[in-house]
Amino acid sequence: MKQESAINARRLLHCAGLSLLAGLAGNAQATEGGGSTYPMGAENYLSGAVPPPGFYAQFYIGHYEADSLRGNDGKKLPVDFRVRANSIAPRLIWVTEQQVLGGSLAFHAIVPLVDLKVEVNDQSQSKQGLGDIIFGPALGYHLSEKLHTLVALDFLAPSGDYDRHDLANIGRNYWGIQPVFALSYIDPAGLNIDAKIMYDFNLENPATDYRSGQELHVDYALGWGLGNGWVVGVGGYAYRQTTDDRQNGERIEDNKGRSFAVGPSVKYTSDKGWFLTAKWEQETAVRNRAEGDAYWMKLTIPF
Repeated sequence: MKQESAINARRLLHCAGLSLLAGLAGNAQATEGGGSTYPMGAENYLSGAVPPPGFYAQFYIGHYEADSLRGNDGKKLPVDFRVRANSIAPRLIWVTEQQVLGGSLAFHAIVPLVDLKVEVNDQSQSKQGLGDIIFGPALGYHLSEKLHTLVALDFLAPSGDYDRHDLANIGRNYWGIQPVFALSYIDPAGLNIDAKIMYDFNLENPATDYRSGQELHVDYALGWGLGNGWVVGVGGYAYRQTTDDRQNGERIEDNKGRSFAVGPSVKYTSDKGWFLTAKWEQETAVRNRAEGDAYWMKLTIPF
C-alpha cells in the first residue's frame, strides 16, 4: 500500500515545480501533477487598478509548504509527503498613453525564480531556477475615483526546467491561455474590495500526451482602510477545476481539483507612490491537491 501510494504521489508531483507559483499536487493528478500554471492566491489589494501611464516594477515573494495530499473525497492520502517552495518573481508593467476601447493599454511580464524541494516516502529531490513565464496585454478602466477594473489576456509559457521522470519540476511543459477580469474598490479610509477572476485553458504536454482540464479561480481581498496608508483585512483564493483531464485523448474522471484559502492580509501605501501588500493564507476544502499554507508579499515601485 505504501509503495503504491508513493507511485501515485510521484505521478501527482512530477509537475509540481511551479509549486508556490502554481498551487501543487493532487490525487490521480487533478490537472497534470496536481498543479496549475498560475500561482493561486498571489494577488492581493489593488489587483484591478491599473496605475497611470509609465513603467512599474513589482516583486512577488512567496513561501509555500504542504505535508498533506487530499483525495477526491477530501481525506488525507496515506503518503509520507512534504513540499517546500520559495520564490521571487519580478514583474515589469508598462502602462502606455494609448487608449483602446476606452481603456488604458498596458503590458506586463512575470519571470519567476523558484527553489523547490519535494519529499515522498524515502524519495527526495530539489530544483532551483527559472519557472514558467507569464506575459500579456491588459486594458484598465477607472469607472470612478474609487472603482477600477481591468480586462487582460495572459499567456503562460513553458520556460521552466522539466523532465517527465523527475519528482520535482519547476516548469509544466505546456502553454496556457488565461482571460482575466479584475475589480478594485479603493477607499483609503473605508471599505476595500478586490477580486481577480481568471479562467485557464491548458494546452497539451507533448512529453506525456496529457491535457489538464480547464480551471476557474479567483484571488480576493477584503479590508478596511485606516486613513493612514494602511488597509487591514483578509485575503486568499477560491479554485475549481471545471473540466476533466485527458490523456491520449481519453477523459479521466473523478479527479477534478478544488480548494479554498483564507488568511489575514494587509496593505501599506506610502506617500512616495510605492506600496506593499502581505498575507498568509491557509488552504481548506481541498480535493485532489496538496493542502498547505502560503505566505505572500508584493512590492510595487514606480520608475
